[in-house]
Amino acid sequence: MSRAETAAVRAPRPPWTFGLLRSELLTTFRRWRTLALLGVLAVVPVLVGIAVRIETGDGGSFGGPGGAGEAGGGGPAFISQVSNNGLFLVFTALAATLPFFLPMAVGVVAGDAIAGEAGAGTLRYLLVAPAGRTRLLFTKYAAVLAFCLAATLVVAVSALAVGALLFPLGDLTTISGTRIGYAEGLGRALLIALAVAASLVGVAALGLFVSTLTGSGIAAMATTVGLLITVQILDQIPQLHALQPYFFSHYWLSFADLMREPVYWDDLVRNLGLQALYAAVFGSAAWARFTAKDITA
Repeated sequence: MSRAETAAVRAPRPPWTFGLLRSELLTTFRRWRTLALLGVLAVVPVLVGIAVRIETGDGGSFGGPGGAGEAGGGGPAFISQVSNNGLFLVFTALAATLPFFLPMAVGVVAGDAIAGEAGAGTLRYLLVAPAGRTRLLFTKYAAVLAFCLAATLVVAVSALAVGALLFPLGDLTTISGTRIGYAEGLGRALLIALAVAASLVGVAALGLFVSTLTGSGIAAMATTVGLLITVQILDQIPQLHALQPYFFSHYWLSFADLMREPVYWDDLVRNLGLQALYAAVFGSAAWARFTAKDITA
């Protein structure tokens, strides 16, 4: 064996490669299920915008006396400000979709990542050299994270377009009562979208772990969505206040602090740290399970 061949054999392989990742991304975003989920997410801002437009068409206000950042009249955060500035529809749509629609979509994609391949009988073919289990798992998780970002941006872009069509645009009033320019408001909208996407990292890791436990994609998706709903119910029970800061959904709506002047970072940092912790714990659990799992399909 030549020196070059020996070096090639001894060289450690990266946990994922761009070729494998590109193939996984194309497979994920070409599925009709993925496109349907993105379509549903895109429709939510349209429905919210039309509802606000109809409600305020006679000059009335939507959501009662609640101010920016509050759920006036029980509506999503920022909804009372949408009729004054269409950019607030971005914040409202993200607040409306984050508790259920966005994490449910991510749970479906993550839960199907490994279990779906096993159920279809294609997992064994994906694990042949040079892929390997670790590299495949890293690639699957990267594809799910890409979906997190894509899903969040779909909601934000749809809301931005609908807000521009139905409502006036201009300077914004922050939660703190100060005024910022429209360009700065767009920048904060992008930061909020990124913060929302980052809030889904823990759900993605949890779904991937569940996906390694079963060979049924439907079972993995149902279990992930069920856990998501259960955790959010527990997060609303006052008697569990000591545990709630450790639930992955507890700081999800902290992105509203990006609309303060100055920005209040404490809960945002806690949310990012909590998501990183869930990603580390359930990502490691998924790796330990998947690398030791007997693949028969």
